[in-house]
Amino acid sequence: MENIEELYRYIEENTEKTLKEPRSFIRFPFIDPGSVYDGNVWDWDTFWCVYGLLPQLDRMKGGTLKERVLRHAKGNVRNFLDWQLPDGYIPMMIEAGEWPEPYLNIQHKQGRLMNMHKPFLCQQIACISEYTGDWSWITQSTEQIARYFDCYRQNYWNAACGLYVWRDDIMIGMDNDPASFGRPESSTANIFLNSFMVMELAAAEKLFRRAADAADGGRSGGPPEGDRAVREREERRAAEAEAHRAALEKAIHREMYDRRDGFFYSQDVDIRTRAYDWFHQGLGVFWKTIPIRIAVWSGFLPMLAGFATKEEAESLRQWYRRSEAFGTAYGITTLDKREKMYRIEATNNPSDWLGPIWLVANYCVFRGMLNYGFRAEAKEIYEGTVRLLSKDLEEHGCLHEYYDPADGRPVMNGGFLNWNILVLNMAAEMEEQA
Repeated sequence: MENIEELYRYIEENTEKTLKEPRSFIRFPFIDPGSVYDGNVWDWDTFWCVYGLLPQLDRMKGGTLKERVLRHAKGNVRNFLDWQLPDGYIPMMIEAGEWPEPYLNIQHKQGRLMNMHKPFLCQQIACISEYTGDWSWITQSTEQIARYFDCYRQNYWNAACGLYVWRDDIMIGMDNDPASFGRPESSTANIFLNSFMVMELAAAEKLFRRAADAADGGRSGGPPEGDRAVREREERRAAEAEAHRAALEKAIHREMYDRRDGFFYSQDVDIRTRAYDWFHQGLGVFWKTIPIRIAVWSGFLPMLAGFATKEEAESLRQWYRRSEAFGTAYGITTLDKREKMYRIEATNNPSDWLGPIWLVANYCVFRGMLNYGFRAEAKEIYEGTVRLLSKDLEEHGCLHEYYDPADGRPVMNGGFLNWNILVLNMAAEMEEQA
């Protein structure tokens, strides 16, 4: 499309503004989202920025930004590992400020269990390592990665249904998702969390296998005894990640796919027989979850993760095709327009995910459609995204954080870059499948 080059030039000229040097207790270089988020290291934000930037680096400013971006990308990971607590907890956000360490870590140490780093740590590691062809910078950190997953399993996994739950509704990515926002602690298995955990476990398996390979060292005679033990340990971890991923996929199909509606919903897991007296001595609760039938864009994520069946994907495609649900001229709304919570508002903490268009949602649904061969739908989302960002750039000279789906006007936070970069990925991926 003719406007994609204008968007590329804008992103190229503004990328360096997001590359930040260490400050306060943030000891490694990092990437922030731009706009009002100066000095913030966020979990899934840094992932998507790196994911978007890496394919552009050979071209961007003649390749001169490559080494610097890679340094900051690795710094994102190192900053989070730097502040991992002994029980494996890693905060979702590190913000240099008035505290001596990340605020979320302080809360955790005081006994308040809050949400932890969303499942994008291994995905960011894999993204960087596959781009460079080098995993050696991180294979010595597998013990920390294993503790990260142990913390998730111990504190955020509901064994009864086999799904992961949010502990609270703070910093859940899509901040005020009605399926989780304002609900009791540890009561919601969110489709967002579980879909991305599938992808995180797949990335972890790759990391553990590379660590096992590194222990071999390529020696034809086999590794010394110490290295053999390391190899076996990492192979065991890789196998466990693979098995857990497969089990999680089955649990998502079993508990989260609604056969009546043909959509993936988050689930209420606070399900048990609440015995009082003889009235509850008969047939009690045998189901593990109850669907929270609120149609949110994250219901499409099983297509991005690649575990939706062909039949499920076709049903999701039909959901996309319903203009009264998610469709707009600029991509998809983040909440079905028919939901009573649908509202466009300029708000931070929480940001508004009750309908506004966010580029990360556009990209995830776009990529999911391509994964299943729905090129026409992907093309519509791509063209709507270019239309949206080009309009913003022409009228305001910058890009914003999120947008009104009715007319494409920006809602707030001019100068936001981050996952807006993904429009360039869309362009490249459309061309690859032409």
